[in-house]
Amino acid sequence: MKGSKQSRRDAKQLFKGCQVNGQLDEDRARKTVALLIEKKPRGYFGTLQELQRLVKLDVNSRSASVVSAVELTEGQKQNLRDSLGRMKGGDVAIEFAQNPDLIGGMRVKIGDDVYDGSMKTRLARLGEKF
Repeated sequence: MKGSKQSRRDAKQLFKGCQVNGQLDEDRARKTVALLIEKKPRGYFGTLQELQRLVKLDVNSRSASVVSAVELTEGQKQNLRDSLGRMKGGDVAIEFAQNPDLIGGMRVKIGDDVYDGSMKTRLARLGEKF
């Protein structure tokens, strides 16, 4: 268990070193991983796994999927980009899709968080109450 805790601490420290202005710098992360593999310090494999997990969480938290009932205008898309960027403190990669089954509104998934403002979900909740 000691190695696991140490690996987590080491990975967290390396991850912080890979950030520039609070955002992950992919080039730094690649160089850090290459150096770690080259040097092979004690417990490096566990550190690599934990670092991979942290990078994956960061990337997922900065990518979003927006599904709306109707096609969004460019103004609406830009408003969403700005809002999500403010919420996450930086640029967010957004994938837009359309699903008429939502009836109205939209569903936004960013990382593990889901914000569902669709009419389909609201009607389903209303139906459950009766």
